[in-house]
Amino acid sequence: MSSVKTVLAEKTCLVCLRPFNWRKKWQRDWANVKYCSKRCAGNRNRSQND
Repeated sequence: MSSVKTVLAEKTCLVCLRPFNWRKKWQRDWANVKYCSKRCAGNRNRSQND
């Protein structure tokens, strides 16, 4: 087995502006993923109103 990690797709969270990588749980819906976490998804309206 190889211990070399493959390069994963990366996006930037629209709320915290931090980069996040592709995760297996998002494999079916990666095109629509906008937030790195449920916390950021819940805070999306607050960041737009600042």
